[in-house]
Amino acid sequence: MGETIKDLKRTHLCGEVSKGDNETKVTIMGWVQKRRDHGGVIFTDIRDRSGIIQVVFNPDAGEELFEKADSLRSEYVVAITGEVEPRPEGNINPELPTGEIEIKAEELRVLDAAETPPIQIEDNIDTGEDVRLKYRYLDLRRPKMTKLMGLRHQVTKTTRDFLDQKDFWEIETPILTKSSPEGARDYLVPSRVNQGQFFALPQSPQIFKQLLMVSGMERYFQIARCFRDEDLRANRQPEFTQIDMEMSFVNQEEVMEVTEGLMKELFAVGDIEVPAKIKRMTYQEAIDRFGSDKPDLRFGMELKNLSEVVKDSDFNIFSGTVSSGGQVKGINFKGGADSPRSTIDGFEEYVKMFKAKGLAWMALREDELKSPIAKFLAEEEIEAIKKVMNAEKGDLLLIVADKPSVAAAALGNLRLKIAKENNLIPAEVYKFVWIVDFPLFEYDETEDRLAALHHPFTAPAEADVEKLDSDPASVKSKAYDLVLNGEELGGGSIRINNHKLQEKVFSVLSISEEEQQEKFGYLLEAFDYGTPPHGGIAFGLDRLMMIIGRTDSIRDVIAFPKTQKATSPLTNAPSKVDKKQLQELGISIRS
Repeated sequence: MGETIKDLKRTHLCGEVSKGDNETKVTIMGWVQKRRDHGGVIFTDIRDRSGIIQVVFNPDAGEELFEKADSLRSEYVVAITGEVEPRPEGNINPELPTGEIEIKAEELRVLDAAETPPIQIEDNIDTGEDVRLKYRYLDLRRPKMTKLMGLRHQVTKTTRDFLDQKDFWEIETPILTKSSPEGARDYLVPSRVNQGQFFALPQSPQIFKQLLMVSGMERYFQIARCFRDEDLRANRQPEFTQIDMEMSFVNQEEVMEVTEGLMKELFAVGDIEVPAKIKRMTYQEAIDRFGSDKPDLRFGMELKNLSEVVKDSDFNIFSGTVSSGGQVKGINFKGGADSPRSTIDGFEEYVKMFKAKGLAWMALREDELKSPIAKFLAEEEIEAIKKVMNAEKGDLLLIVADKPSVAAAALGNLRLKIAKENNLIPAEVYKFVWIVDFPLFEYDETEDRLAALHHPFTAPAEADVEKLDSDPASVKSKAYDLVLNGEELGGGSIRINNHKLQEKVFSVLSISEEEQQEKFGYLLEAFDYGTPPHGGIAFGLDRLMMIIGRTDSIRDVIAFPKTQKATSPLTNAPSKVDKKQLQELGISIRS
Protein backbone atom coordinates (compact mmCIF):
# COMPACT_ATOMS: atom_id res chain seq x y z
CA MET A 1 0.00 0.00 0.00
CA GLY A 2 1.26 3.46 -0.86
CA GLU A 3 1.41 6.37 1.53
CA THR A 4 -1.34 9.00 1.51
CA ILE A 5 -1.33 12.68 0.51
CA LYS A 6 -4.43 13.44 2.57
CA ASP A 7 -2.67 16.15 4.62
CA LEU A 8 -0.27 17.23 1.85
CA LYS A 9 -0.82 19.82 -0.88
CA ARG A 10 1.13 19.99 -4.11
CA THR A 11 2.51 23.54 -4.43
CA HIS A 12 4.41 23.39 -7.73
CA LEU A 13 4.63 21.36 -10.93
CA CYS A 14 8.10 19.93 -11.48
CA GLY A 15 8.86 21.92 -14.61
CA GLU A 16 7.58 25.18 -13.15
CA VAL A 17 9.94 25.47 -10.16
CA SER A 18 12.35 28.31 -11.00
CA LYS A 19 15.26 30.39 -9.67
CA GLY A 20 12.66 32.74 -8.28
CA ASP A 21 11.68 29.99 -5.81
CA ASN A 22 15.14 29.86 -4.17
CA GLU A 23 14.96 29.31 -0.41
CA THR A 24 11.23 28.50 -0.76
CA LYS A 25 9.75 25.29 0.63
CA VAL A 26 7.84 23.44 -2.10
CA THR A 27 5.94 20.18 -2.49
CA ILE A 28 6.11 18.36 -5.81
CA MET A 29 4.50 15.10 -6.91
CA GLY A 30 5.36 12.88 -9.84
CA TRP A 31 7.30 9.89 -11.11
CA VAL A 32 10.92 8.94 -10.49
CA GLN A 33 12.76 9.27 -13.80
CA LYS A 34 16.20 8.27 -12.48
CA ARG A 35 17.96 7.65 -9.16
CA ARG A 36 21.71 8.07 -8.76
CA ASP A 37 23.91 7.47 -5.69
CA HIS A 38 26.96 9.76 -5.77
CA GLY A 39 29.24 9.26 -2.84
CA GLY A 40 26.59 8.95 -0.19
CA VAL A 41 24.31 11.59 -1.67
CA ILE A 42 21.24 10.39 -3.60
CA PHE A 43 20.06 12.36 -6.61
CA THR A 44 16.65 11.70 -8.18
CA ASP A 45 15.01 13.23 -11.23
CA ILE A 46 11.29 13.68 -10.61
CA ARG A 47 8.97 14.04 -13.61
CA ASP A 48 5.42 15.17 -14.17
CA ARG A 49 3.79 16.37 -17.37
CA SER A 50 5.34 19.84 -17.01
CA GLY A 51 8.94 18.62 -16.96
CA ILE A 52 11.75 17.32 -14.69
CA ILE A 53 13.50 18.64 -11.62
CA GLN A 54 16.40 17.24 -9.61
CA VAL A 55 15.92 16.35 -5.93
CA VAL A 56 18.83 15.79 -3.54
CA PHE A 57 18.69 13.50 -0.50
CA ASN A 58 21.51 14.15 2.00
CA PRO A 59 22.29 11.74 4.87
CA ASP A 60 22.09 14.64 7.32
CA ALA A 61 18.36 14.98 6.59
CA GLY A 62 17.77 11.82 8.62
CA GLU A 63 18.47 8.12 8.34
CA GLU A 64 14.82 7.14 7.70
CA LEU A 65 14.44 9.62 4.83
CA PHE A 66 17.77 8.56 3.31
CA GLU A 67 16.91 4.84 3.46
CA LYS A 68 13.55 5.49 1.87
CA ALA A 69 15.21 7.48 -0.91
CA ASP A 70 17.64 4.60 -1.45
CA SER A 71 14.68 2.29 -2.13
CA LEU A 72 13.31 4.43 -4.98
CA ARG A 73 13.21 2.94 -8.46
CA SER A 74 12.17 4.21 -11.88
CA GLU A 75 8.47 5.09 -12.18
CA TYR A 76 7.75 5.06 -8.46
CA VAL A 77 5.12 7.71 -7.75
CA VAL A 78 6.26 10.08 -5.02
CA ALA A 79 5.49 13.26 -3.14
CA ILE A 80 8.50 15.28 -1.98
CA THR A 81 8.74 18.38 0.19
CA GLY A 82 11.93 20.39 0.41
CA GLU A 83 13.65 23.71 -0.09
CA VAL A 84 14.68 25.05 -3.49
CA GLU A 85 18.35 25.93 -3.77
CA PRO A 86 20.83 26.72 -6.56
CA ARG A 87 22.82 23.82 -7.98
CA PRO A 88 26.54 23.90 -7.14
CA GLU A 89 28.82 25.28 -9.85
CA GLY A 90 29.69 22.56 -12.34
CA ASN A 91 26.38 20.75 -11.81
CA ILE A 92 24.18 23.08 -13.88
CA ASN A 93 22.29 21.32 -16.70
CA PRO A 94 21.59 23.82 -19.52
CA GLU A 95 19.40 21.24 -21.29
CA LEU A 96 16.69 21.53 -18.60
CA PRO A 97 14.55 24.60 -17.82
CA THR A 98 15.09 23.64 -14.16
CA GLY A 99 18.78 22.91 -14.69
CA GLU A 100 20.06 25.70 -12.45
CA ILE A 101 18.18 24.61 -9.31
CA GLU A 102 17.38 21.54 -7.25
CA ILE A 103 15.25 20.63 -4.26
CA LYS A 104 16.90 19.63 -1.01
CA ALA A 105 14.48 16.97 0.27
CA GLU A 106 13.01 17.14 3.76
CA GLU A 107 10.12 14.69 3.35
CA LEU A 108 9.43 11.80 0.97
CA ARG A 109 6.25 9.81 0.55
CA VAL A 110 6.05 6.82 -1.79
CA LEU A 111 2.51 7.00 -3.16
CA ASP A 112 2.87 3.87 -5.25
CA ALA A 113 5.67 1.49 -6.19
CA ALA A 114 6.18 0.32 -9.79
CA GLU A 115 7.40 -2.75 -11.59
CA THR A 116 10.22 -2.32 -14.11
CA PRO A 117 8.37 -0.92 -17.16
CA PRO A 118 8.48 -2.94 -20.42
CA ILE A 119 9.45 0.20 -22.35
CA GLN A 120 11.88 2.97 -21.48
CA ILE A 121 10.25 6.22 -20.39
CA GLU A 122 12.44 8.48 -22.48
CA ASP A 123 12.61 9.81 -26.02
CA ASN A 124 14.43 8.17 -28.94
CA ILE A 125 13.71 4.64 -27.80
CA ASP A 126 14.19 1.69 -30.12
CA THR A 127 10.92 -0.07 -29.34
CA GLY A 128 8.46 -1.52 -31.85
CA GLU A 129 5.19 0.35 -32.32
CA ASP A 130 3.06 -2.65 -31.37
CA VAL A 131 4.77 -2.76 -27.96
CA ARG A 132 4.39 0.99 -27.55
CA LEU A 133 0.68 0.76 -28.35
CA LYS A 134 0.17 -2.20 -26.03
CA TYR A 135 1.63 -0.15 -23.18
CA ARG A 136 0.34 3.18 -24.45
CA TYR A 137 -0.21 4.53 -20.93
CA LEU A 138 3.55 4.18 -20.42
CA ASP A 139 4.42 5.46 -23.90
CA LEU A 140 2.43 8.62 -23.18
CA ARG A 141 4.70 9.33 -20.18
CA ARG A 142 7.63 9.95 -22.53
CA PRO A 143 8.40 13.69 -22.77
CA LYS A 144 7.83 13.83 -26.53
CA MET A 145 4.41 12.20 -26.26
CA THR A 146 3.38 14.28 -23.26
CA LYS A 147 4.34 17.42 -25.17
CA LEU A 148 2.27 16.33 -28.19
CA MET A 149 -0.81 15.75 -26.03
CA GLY A 150 -0.35 19.21 -24.50
CA LEU A 151 0.09 20.70 -27.96
CA ARG A 152 -3.14 19.05 -29.12
CA HIS A 153 -4.97 20.63 -26.19
CA GLN A 154 -3.57 24.03 -27.12
CA VAL A 155 -4.66 23.63 -30.75
CA THR A 156 -8.22 22.61 -29.90
CA LYS A 157 -8.50 25.41 -27.32
CA THR A 158 -7.19 27.92 -29.87
CA THR A 159 -9.75 26.63 -32.36
CA ARG A 160 -12.59 27.16 -29.91
CA ASP A 161 -11.37 30.60 -28.87
CA PHE A 162 -10.88 31.83 -32.44
CA LEU A 163 -14.22 30.57 -33.73
CA ASP A 164 -16.04 31.91 -30.69
CA GLN A 165 -14.61 35.34 -31.51
CA LYS A 166 -15.96 34.91 -35.07
CA ASP A 167 -19.50 34.26 -33.72
CA PHE A 168 -19.50 30.49 -34.29
CA TRP A 169 -21.51 28.25 -31.97
CA GLU A 170 -20.20 24.82 -30.98
CA ILE A 171 -23.03 22.35 -31.58
CA GLU A 172 -22.88 18.56 -31.33
CA THR A 173 -24.37 16.33 -34.00
CA PRO A 174 -25.46 12.68 -33.60
CA ILE A 175 -23.01 9.80 -33.41
CA LEU A 176 -25.73 7.21 -34.01
CA THR A 177 -27.15 8.17 -37.38
CA LYS A 178 -28.37 6.81 -40.72
CA SER A 179 -26.17 4.96 -43.17
CA SER A 180 -25.54 6.93 -46.35
CA PRO A 181 -23.10 6.48 -49.25
CA GLU A 182 -20.26 8.95 -48.76
CA GLY A 183 -17.33 7.11 -50.28
CA ALA A 184 -16.12 4.71 -47.59
CA ARG A 185 -17.94 1.93 -45.77
CA ASP A 186 -19.91 2.86 -42.70
CA TYR A 187 -19.36 1.33 -39.29
CA LEU A 188 -22.74 -0.15 -38.43
CA VAL A 189 -24.31 -0.39 -34.97
CA PRO A 190 -27.19 -2.86 -34.53
CA SER A 191 -30.30 -1.64 -32.76
CA ARG A 192 -31.55 -3.83 -29.92
CA VAL A 193 -34.88 -2.00 -29.72
CA ASN A 194 -35.48 -2.17 -33.49
CA GLN A 195 -34.00 -5.54 -34.34
CA GLY A 196 -32.79 -6.03 -37.88
CA GLN A 197 -32.12 -2.32 -38.24
CA PHE A 198 -28.82 -0.48 -37.87
CA PHE A 199 -27.42 2.88 -36.99
CA ALA A 200 -24.24 4.06 -38.72
CA LEU A 201 -21.39 5.95 -37.13
CA PRO A 202 -20.88 9.24 -39.02
CA GLN A 203 -18.18 9.50 -41.67
CA SER A 204 -18.64 13.25 -41.21
CA PRO A 205 -21.37 15.54 -39.84
CA GLN A 206 -22.04 16.75 -43.40
CA ILE A 207 -25.83 16.48 -43.62
CA PHE A 208 -26.43 17.57 -40.03
CA LYS A 209 -24.32 20.70 -40.38
CA GLN A 210 -26.31 21.61 -43.48
CA LEU A 211 -29.51 21.04 -41.53
CA LEU A 212 -28.15 23.38 -38.87
CA MET A 213 -27.88 26.05 -41.58
CA VAL A 214 -31.51 25.35 -42.54
CA SER A 215 -32.26 25.74 -38.81
CA GLY A 216 -30.88 29.28 -38.80
CA MET A 217 -27.82 28.58 -36.62
CA GLU A 218 -25.77 30.53 -39.22
CA ARG A 219 -22.30 29.72 -37.87
CA TYR A 220 -21.58 26.25 -36.50
CA PHE A 221 -18.41 24.39 -35.58
CA GLN A 222 -17.59 21.12 -33.88
CA ILE A 223 -14.51 19.14 -32.87
CA ALA A 224 -16.19 16.14 -34.45
CA ARG A 225 -15.47 12.44 -34.11
CA CYS A 226 -15.75 10.64 -37.46
CA PHE A 227 -15.56 6.98 -38.48
CA ARG A 228 -14.71 5.20 -41.72
CA ASP A 229 -14.44 1.45 -42.24
CA GLU A 230 -11.77 1.49 -44.93
CA ASP A 231 -8.42 -0.10 -45.63
CA LEU A 232 -5.91 1.89 -43.62
CA ARG A 233 -2.77 3.55 -44.91
CA ALA A 234 0.13 4.80 -42.82
CA ASN A 235 -1.58 7.98 -41.65
CA ARG A 236 -5.23 6.95 -41.56
CA GLN A 237 -7.28 5.79 -38.62
CA PRO A 238 -10.74 4.15 -38.48
CA GLU A 239 -11.80 6.87 -36.03
CA PHE A 240 -10.49 10.38 -36.38
CA THR A 241 -11.25 13.97 -35.43
CA GLN A 242 -12.29 16.87 -37.62
CA ILE A 243 -12.47 20.59 -37.05
CA ASP A 244 -15.83 21.02 -38.73
CA MET A 245 -17.26 24.42 -39.74
CA GLU A 246 -20.31 25.69 -41.63
CA MET A 247 -21.54 29.23 -42.36
CA SER A 248 -24.69 30.74 -43.87
CA PHE A 249 -24.91 33.69 -46.24
CA VAL A 250 -21.29 33.39 -47.35
CA ASN A 251 -19.42 32.92 -50.59
CA GLN A 252 -16.29 30.89 -51.26
CA GLU A 253 -13.88 33.75 -50.57
CA GLU A 254 -15.44 34.45 -47.17
CA VAL A 255 -15.06 30.82 -46.08
CA MET A 256 -11.44 30.83 -47.20
CA GLU A 257 -10.77 34.11 -45.40
CA VAL A 258 -12.06 32.75 -42.07
CA THR A 259 -10.06 29.57 -42.62
CA GLU A 260 -6.83 31.47 -43.26
CA GLY A 261 -7.31 33.36 -40.01
CA LEU A 262 -7.83 30.10 -38.12
CA MET A 263 -4.79 28.47 -39.71
CA LYS A 264 -2.63 31.44 -38.77
CA GLU A 265 -3.64 31.01 -35.12
CA LEU A 266 -3.27 27.21 -35.05
CA PHE A 267 0.13 27.02 -36.71
CA ALA A 268 1.41 29.80 -34.46
CA VAL A 269 1.04 27.25 -31.62
CA GLY A 270 3.84 25.31 -33.34
CA ASP A 271 5.85 28.43 -34.28
CA ILE A 272 4.99 27.98 -37.96
CA GLU A 273 4.15 31.08 -39.97
CA VAL A 274 1.18 31.10 -42.32
CA PRO A 275 1.13 33.70 -45.13
CA ALA A 276 -1.35 36.54 -44.66
CA LYS A 277 -2.86 35.49 -48.00
CA ILE A 278 -2.46 31.91 -49.16
CA LYS A 279 -1.90 31.51 -52.89
CA ARG A 280 -4.58 29.93 -55.12
CA MET A 281 -4.01 27.28 -57.76
CA THR A 282 -6.63 25.71 -59.98
CA TYR A 283 -7.15 21.97 -59.91
CA GLN A 284 -6.10 21.71 -63.55
CA GLU A 285 -2.87 23.65 -62.98
CA ALA A 286 -2.01 21.41 -60.02
CA ILE A 287 -2.56 18.28 -62.10
CA ASP A 288 -0.67 19.69 -65.08
CA ARG A 289 2.37 20.88 -63.11
CA PHE A 290 2.56 18.41 -60.21
CA GLY A 291 0.41 15.43 -61.18
CA SER A 292 -1.62 15.81 -57.98
CA ASP A 293 -4.45 17.88 -56.52
CA LYS A 294 -2.40 18.12 -53.31
CA PRO A 295 0.92 19.36 -54.70
CA ASP A 296 4.10 19.61 -52.68
CA LEU A 297 5.53 23.00 -53.65
CA ARG A 298 8.75 22.76 -51.61
CA PHE A 299 10.78 21.56 -54.59
CA GLY A 300 10.70 21.71 -58.38
CA MET A 301 10.81 18.71 -60.73
CA GLU A 302 7.52 19.80 -62.27
CA LEU A 303 5.79 17.76 -64.95
CA LYS A 304 6.39 19.00 -68.50
CA ASN A 305 3.99 18.30 -71.36
CA LEU A 306 5.86 16.91 -74.37
CA SER A 307 2.78 16.04 -76.42
CA GLU A 308 3.15 18.89 -78.90
CA VAL A 309 6.82 18.07 -79.43
CA VAL A 310 6.29 14.36 -80.21
CA LYS A 311 2.81 14.30 -81.78
CA ASP A 312 4.25 13.66 -85.26
CA SER A 313 7.13 11.46 -84.16
CA ASP A 314 7.93 8.17 -85.89
CA PHE A 315 8.10 6.71 -82.38
CA ASN A 316 4.52 5.42 -82.31
CA ILE A 317 4.37 4.94 -78.53
CA PHE A 318 4.58 8.75 -78.26
CA SER A 319 2.70 9.90 -81.37
CA GLY A 320 0.05 7.18 -81.06
CA THR A 321 -0.66 8.11 -77.47
CA VAL A 322 -1.19 11.77 -78.45
CA SER A 323 -3.41 10.94 -81.42
CA SER A 324 -5.63 8.77 -79.22
CA GLY A 325 -6.19 11.59 -76.72
CA GLY A 326 -3.41 10.73 -74.31
CA GLN A 327 -0.43 12.76 -73.15
CA VAL A 328 3.33 12.41 -73.18
CA LYS A 329 4.76 14.04 -70.05
CA GLY A 330 8.05 13.95 -68.23
CA ILE A 331 10.03 15.06 -65.18
CA ASN A 332 13.67 16.07 -64.97
CA PHE A 333 15.63 14.42 -62.18
CA LYS A 334 18.44 16.97 -61.96
CA GLY A 335 21.79 15.29 -61.45
CA GLY A 336 20.29 11.84 -61.85
CA ALA A 337 21.99 10.84 -65.09
CA ASP A 338 24.42 8.46 -63.37
CA SER A 339 21.64 6.53 -61.62
CA PRO A 340 22.29 2.78 -62.02
CA ARG A 341 20.05 0.84 -64.36
CA SER A 342 18.59 -1.02 -61.39
CA THR A 343 17.35 2.29 -59.96
CA ILE A 344 15.74 3.29 -63.26
CA ASP A 345 14.14 -0.15 -63.57
CA GLY A 346 12.78 0.41 -60.05
CA PHE A 347 11.26 3.70 -61.22
CA GLU A 348 9.53 1.85 -64.06
CA GLU A 349 8.08 -0.76 -61.72
CA TYR A 350 6.90 2.04 -59.45
CA VAL A 351 4.95 3.94 -62.14
CA LYS A 352 3.24 0.69 -63.13
CA MET A 353 1.62 0.72 -59.69
CA PHE A 354 -0.30 3.76 -60.99
CA LYS A 355 -1.40 1.94 -64.17
CA ALA A 356 1.32 3.37 -66.43
CA LYS A 357 2.30 0.98 -69.22
CA GLY A 358 5.98 1.87 -68.95
CA LEU A 359 8.63 4.52 -68.43
CA ALA A 360 10.90 5.99 -71.12
CA TRP A 361 14.14 7.66 -70.05
CA MET A 362 17.12 9.67 -71.24
CA ALA A 363 20.32 10.01 -69.22
CA LEU A 364 22.32 13.07 -70.30
CA ARG A 365 25.75 11.91 -69.21
CA GLU A 366 28.92 13.95 -69.68
CA ASP A 367 30.16 11.95 -72.65
CA GLU A 368 26.95 10.54 -74.17
CA LEU A 369 23.16 10.42 -74.27
CA LYS A 370 22.12 7.09 -72.81
CA SER A 371 18.55 6.07 -73.69
CA PRO A 372 16.78 2.98 -75.03
CA ILE A 373 14.38 5.21 -77.05
CA ALA A 374 16.91 7.63 -78.62
CA LYS A 375 17.25 5.50 -81.76
CA PHE A 376 13.50 5.93 -82.44
CA LEU A 377 13.60 9.73 -82.21
CA ALA A 378 14.88 12.31 -84.64
CA GLU A 379 17.72 14.54 -83.45
CA GLU A 380 15.47 17.62 -83.52
CA GLU A 381 12.88 15.78 -81.41
CA ILE A 382 15.49 14.92 -78.79
CA GLU A 383 16.66 18.55 -78.71
CA ALA A 384 13.07 19.78 -78.43
CA ILE A 385 12.42 17.39 -75.51
CA LYS A 386 15.58 18.64 -73.78
CA LYS A 387 14.51 22.25 -74.31
CA VAL A 388 10.99 21.78 -72.91
CA MET A 389 12.39 19.95 -69.90
CA ASN A 390 15.20 22.47 -69.26
CA ALA A 391 17.68 19.63 -69.48
CA GLU A 392 21.45 19.86 -69.21
CA LYS A 393 24.31 17.44 -68.79
CA GLY A 394 23.91 15.30 -65.70
CA ASP A 395 20.10 15.16 -65.85
CA LEU A 396 17.85 12.11 -66.05
CA LEU A 397 14.64 12.63 -68.04
CA LEU A 398 11.76 10.30 -67.13
CA ILE A 399 8.80 10.15 -69.51
CA VAL A 400 5.35 8.52 -69.43
CA ALA A 401 3.00 8.25 -72.43
CA ASP A 402 -0.52 7.32 -71.36
CA LYS A 403 -4.00 8.59 -70.57
CA PRO A 404 -3.79 12.07 -69.02
CA SER A 405 -4.93 10.84 -65.60
CA VAL A 406 -2.44 7.96 -65.63
CA ALA A 407 0.50 10.10 -66.78
CA ALA A 408 -0.26 12.65 -64.05
CA ALA A 409 -0.61 10.09 -61.26
CA ALA A 410 2.45 8.09 -62.32
CA LEU A 411 4.80 11.05 -62.67
CA GLY A 412 3.34 12.96 -59.73
CA ASN A 413 4.03 10.04 -57.41
CA LEU A 414 7.43 9.29 -58.98
CA ARG A 415 8.36 12.96 -58.41
CA LEU A 416 7.66 12.57 -54.68
CA LYS A 417 9.49 9.26 -54.46
CA ILE A 418 12.65 10.65 -56.06
CA ALA A 419 12.56 13.79 -53.92
CA LYS A 420 12.23 11.83 -50.68
CA GLU A 421 14.90 9.27 -51.57
CA ASN A 422 17.39 11.97 -52.62
CA ASN A 423 16.74 14.48 -49.83
CA LEU A 424 15.48 17.13 -52.23
CA ILE A 425 12.77 18.38 -49.83
CA PRO A 426 13.98 21.18 -47.54
CA ALA A 427 13.22 20.90 -43.82
CA GLU A 428 11.21 23.50 -41.92
CA VAL A 429 9.71 24.94 -45.11
CA TYR A 430 5.93 25.27 -45.22
CA LYS A 431 4.20 25.89 -48.56
CA PHE A 432 0.46 26.45 -48.27
CA VAL A 433 -1.81 26.54 -51.31
CA TRP A 434 -5.55 26.60 -51.98
CA ILE A 435 -6.67 24.26 -54.76
CA VAL A 436 -9.83 25.61 -56.43
CA ASP A 437 -12.04 25.03 -59.48
CA PHE A 438 -12.34 21.28 -58.99
CA PRO A 439 -14.48 19.22 -61.34
CA LEU A 440 -17.82 18.41 -59.74
CA PHE A 441 -17.61 14.78 -60.89
CA GLU A 442 -15.00 12.16 -61.65
CA TYR A 443 -15.40 8.96 -63.62
CA ASP A 444 -15.54 5.77 -61.57
CA GLU A 445 -14.18 2.98 -63.80
CA THR A 446 -15.27 0.25 -61.38
CA GLU A 447 -18.87 1.43 -61.28
CA ASP A 448 -18.81 2.73 -64.89
CA ARG A 449 -20.50 5.99 -63.88
CA LEU A 450 -19.79 9.48 -62.65
CA ALA A 451 -19.05 9.90 -58.94
CA ALA A 452 -18.83 13.03 -56.80
CA LEU A 453 -15.23 14.24 -56.61
CA HIS A 454 -15.87 15.68 -53.13
CA HIS A 455 -19.39 14.75 -52.04
CA PRO A 456 -22.85 14.94 -53.61
CA PHE A 457 -23.85 18.10 -51.73
CA THR A 458 -21.19 20.29 -53.38
CA ALA A 459 -22.65 23.11 -55.47
CA PRO A 460 -21.76 23.39 -59.15
CA ALA A 461 -20.37 26.66 -60.48
CA GLU A 462 -23.27 28.87 -61.59
CA ALA A 463 -21.91 29.12 -65.13
CA ASP A 464 -21.92 25.32 -65.47
CA VAL A 465 -25.35 24.43 -64.06
CA GLU A 466 -26.86 24.06 -67.55
CA LYS A 467 -24.15 21.52 -68.44
CA LEU A 468 -25.53 19.06 -65.86
CA ASP A 469 -27.78 17.72 -68.63
CA SER A 470 -25.55 18.11 -71.67
CA ASP A 471 -21.98 17.61 -70.43
CA PRO A 472 -21.84 16.80 -66.70
CA ALA A 473 -18.18 15.68 -66.82
CA SER A 474 -17.12 19.24 -67.65
CA VAL A 475 -18.99 20.88 -64.75
CA LYS A 476 -16.79 22.66 -62.23
CA SER A 477 -17.64 22.91 -58.55
CA LYS A 478 -17.47 25.51 -55.81
CA ALA A 479 -15.04 23.33 -53.89
CA TYR A 480 -11.71 24.23 -52.32
CA ASP A 481 -8.97 22.25 -50.57
CA LEU A 482 -6.20 23.64 -48.39
CA VAL A 483 -2.90 21.85 -49.04
CA LEU A 484 0.40 22.06 -47.18
CA ASN A 485 3.59 20.33 -48.31
CA GLY A 486 1.70 17.68 -50.26
CA GLU A 487 -0.81 16.97 -47.47
CA GLU A 488 -4.47 17.89 -47.74
CA LEU A 489 -5.18 19.72 -44.50
CA GLY A 490 -8.88 20.08 -45.20
CA GLY A 491 -11.50 20.58 -47.82
CA GLY A 492 -14.85 22.22 -48.23
CA SER A 493 -17.31 23.77 -50.62
CA ILE A 494 -20.30 25.98 -51.07
CA ARG A 495 -23.27 23.61 -50.76
CA ILE A 496 -26.36 23.05 -52.81
CA ASN A 497 -29.27 24.78 -51.09
CA ASN A 498 -32.04 24.03 -53.55
CA HIS A 499 -34.25 20.91 -53.68
CA LYS A 500 -34.42 20.69 -57.48
CA LEU A 501 -30.69 21.24 -58.02
CA GLN A 502 -29.85 18.63 -55.38
CA GLU A 503 -32.13 16.11 -57.08
CA LYS A 504 -30.49 16.91 -60.42
CA VAL A 505 -27.00 16.22 -59.02
CA PHE A 506 -28.24 12.99 -57.44
CA SER A 507 -29.62 11.87 -60.80
CA VAL A 508 -26.30 12.58 -62.56
CA LEU A 509 -24.71 10.35 -59.91
CA SER A 510 -27.17 7.59 -60.88
CA ILE A 511 -28.92 7.76 -57.51
CA SER A 512 -32.52 6.77 -58.22
CA GLU A 513 -35.49 8.76 -56.90
CA GLU A 514 -36.30 5.88 -54.58
CA GLU A 515 -32.76 5.83 -53.18
CA GLN A 516 -32.74 9.62 -52.88
CA GLN A 517 -35.81 9.47 -50.69
CA GLU A 518 -34.53 6.50 -48.68
CA LYS A 519 -31.08 7.98 -48.01
CA PHE A 520 -31.63 11.74 -48.12
CA GLY A 521 -35.36 12.35 -48.03
CA TYR A 522 -35.17 14.35 -44.81
CA LEU A 523 -32.55 16.70 -46.30
CA LEU A 524 -34.53 17.23 -49.50
CA GLU A 525 -37.67 17.96 -47.49
CA ALA A 526 -35.75 20.47 -45.34
CA PHE A 527 -34.74 22.31 -48.52
CA ASP A 528 -38.45 23.00 -49.17
CA TYR A 529 -38.68 25.36 -46.19
CA GLY A 530 -36.25 28.10 -47.11
CA THR A 531 -32.53 27.28 -47.10
CA PRO A 532 -29.88 29.99 -46.97
CA PRO A 533 -26.82 29.87 -49.20
CA HIS A 534 -24.18 28.15 -47.10
CA GLY A 535 -20.76 26.57 -47.19
CA GLY A 536 -18.06 25.26 -44.96
CA ILE A 537 -14.89 23.30 -44.55
CA ALA A 538 -13.49 20.47 -42.42
CA PHE A 539 -9.92 19.85 -41.31
CA GLY A 540 -8.35 16.63 -40.14
CA LEU A 541 -7.23 17.60 -36.64
CA ASP A 542 -4.94 14.56 -36.38
CA ARG A 543 -3.10 15.47 -39.59
CA LEU A 544 -2.85 19.11 -38.53
CA MET A 545 -1.33 17.98 -35.24
CA MET A 546 1.14 15.69 -37.00
CA ILE A 547 2.51 18.69 -38.92
CA ILE A 548 2.37 21.21 -36.07
CA GLY A 549 3.98 18.66 -33.73
CA ARG A 550 6.68 17.85 -36.31
CA THR A 551 6.19 14.09 -36.13
CA ASP A 552 5.94 11.58 -38.97
CA SER A 553 3.14 9.40 -37.62
CA ILE A 554 -0.47 10.37 -37.07
CA ARG A 555 -0.56 7.80 -34.26
CA ASP A 556 1.83 9.97 -32.24
CA VAL A 557 -0.80 12.69 -31.84
CA ILE A 558 -3.73 10.44 -30.89
CA ALA A 559 -3.90 9.31 -27.27
CA PHE A 560 -5.06 5.75 -27.98
CA PRO A 561 -4.74 5.00 -31.71
CA LYS A 562 -5.36 1.82 -33.66
CA THR A 563 -2.79 -0.11 -35.68
CA GLN A 564 -2.82 -0.28 -39.48
CA LYS A 565 -4.97 -3.38 -39.07
CA ALA A 566 -7.54 -1.30 -37.13
CA THR A 567 -6.86 -3.13 -33.88
CA SER A 568 -5.90 -1.99 -30.38
CA PRO A 569 -3.00 -3.93 -28.82
CA LEU A 570 -3.88 -2.22 -25.52
CA THR A 571 -7.49 -3.42 -25.20
CA ASN A 572 -7.42 -6.25 -27.77
CA ALA A 573 -10.32 -4.61 -29.61
CA PRO A 574 -12.13 -5.63 -31.71
CA SER A 575 -13.06 -8.79 -29.86
CA LYS A 576 -15.74 -11.43 -29.75
CA VAL A 577 -18.80 -10.70 -27.63
CA ASP A 578 -20.98 -12.90 -25.46
CA LYS A 579 -23.63 -14.98 -27.26
CA LYS A 580 -26.28 -13.45 -25.02
CA GLN A 581 -25.43 -9.98 -26.33
CA LEU A 582 -25.79 -11.20 -29.90
CA GLN A 583 -29.12 -12.87 -29.15
CA GLU A 584 -30.46 -9.63 -27.64
CA LEU A 585 -29.54 -7.88 -30.88
CA GLY A 586 -31.00 -10.61 -33.07
CA ILE A 587 -27.62 -11.34 -34.62
CA SER A 588 -26.09 -14.69 -35.47
CA ILE A 589 -22.48 -15.22 -36.57
CA ARG A 590 -21.77 -17.52 -39.49
CA SER A 591 -18.84 -19.82 -38.83
